[in-house]
Amino acid sequence: MALFYQHNINQRTRLAIWRIEEPESFFLQQVPLKRDVTHPYKRLQHLAGRFLLRELFADFPLAEIEVADTKKPFLPNEKYHFSISHSGNFAAAIVSSESRVGIDIELVTPRIERIAHKFLCAEEKAFLAPWELFDKIRTELTTMIWSSKEAIFKWYGEGQVDFKNHMQLAGTVRYASNEWMTLPYCFLKTGDQSLQLQARLFDPLVLSYVVT
Repeated sequence: MALFYQHNINQRTRLAIWRIEEPESFFLQQVPLKRDVTHPYKRLQHLAGRFLLRELFADFPLAEIEVADTKKPFLPNEKYHFSISHSGNFAAAIVSSESRVGIDIELVTPRIERIAHKFLCAEEKAFLAPWELFDKIRTELTTMIWSSKEAIFKWYGEGQVDFKNHMQLAGTVRYASNEWMTLPYCFLKTGDQSLQLQARLFDPLVLSYVVT
């Protein structure tokens, strides 16, 4: 068993991260493989993510999962809302019986700086500016912004989202003593919706999630 982290947000909403150390056969004992995932490593990530759903709620109906045209997995009866993410040898999942959710994990790597111009808006650049001379911290925070936007993208689930213009930091980032950060975002794709993203830095990754 390789449960890396678990967080019960409330009685009806839970998330967890799994460090993938098991062979594919371990997950296939509990997880039906419905998708035609041919790459062995991608298949392992796929199985681990779905395995986590039952770790969070034992009665999660894995066999009923369908995948929308936008590639968002869902349950037709919406008994649970859920979101899954993979990065490296980690998988993460969030499940709620009452709220829409989105989750993302990202390995922290300097490569994020190469694409930062594609997703950072003016407010986010201003937030990062004080850390210009601190490469490690800036990379971690840039990854956190990217991860937060990925979590929003999964929460929305309809695709066709501009990461720079439709999702923008809008307010003061708050730091809590329990190591969680709250990032206030505006989602502009369908109007002007305020979202409170929760994010946390682990070693070696970043976790972000949204619940509405």
